[in-house]
Amino acid sequence: MLENEFDELVRDALCNEVRSAVGSLEGLEARISSELDGRLPRLRPGDWLRQLLAPTRAGRIGQLAVVTATAAAFLVLGVFLAHEVLPVPGLERLSPSLSTSANREVLFVVPALDAEQVAVVGDFNGWEATPLSDDNHDGIWTANIPLSPGRYEYAFIIDGRWWGQDPLADEYVSSFGQYSSVRYIGGGSDGV
Repeated sequence: MLENEFDELVRDALCNEVRSAVGSLEGLEARISSELDGRLPRLRPGDWLRQLLAPTRAGRIGQLAVVTATAAAFLVLGVFLAHEVLPVPGLERLSPSLSTSANREVLFVVPALDAEQVAVVGDFNGWEATPLSDDNHDGIWTANIPLSPGRYEYAFIIDGRWWGQDPLADEYVSSFGQYSSVRYIGGGSDGV
């Protein structure tokens, strides 16, 4: 018997076996469903929590729904609190006696005893250097900069090196691995 003839005999035998088994597979799903129909467990009052925490698809969908609803609630709460607690740029919260358009001289001071050049950069000057001076050569560098009320991020440049943690700042922020100082002008905390 040749190899091709043997392959044909095996293929024909397998095809005949599959054709004869097809009849027994028809309706298998319906038979299994009807047999299991009466065996489904009844849910007790606490079972919904177990299903929520269960690693099934329905449980994961329930977990996702709970997490999404919680995140949405915290987002709404955060937006509400941000407008109530934090100063929002463009919405100055000043007392009625203060004018929102009046510039005030704000003193920037930094001790740099052996420095040759000191400047301040910030969002108030487009992050371009504004030089500070040490007129009496005591190592205390100062500059008066007129600023309108608002929130300002800034840092000092001392001999070409960034120094973003001013001890006189109201707070600090970290951006791109560097700290910047933040000062609020006209909000009451700075006395200006």
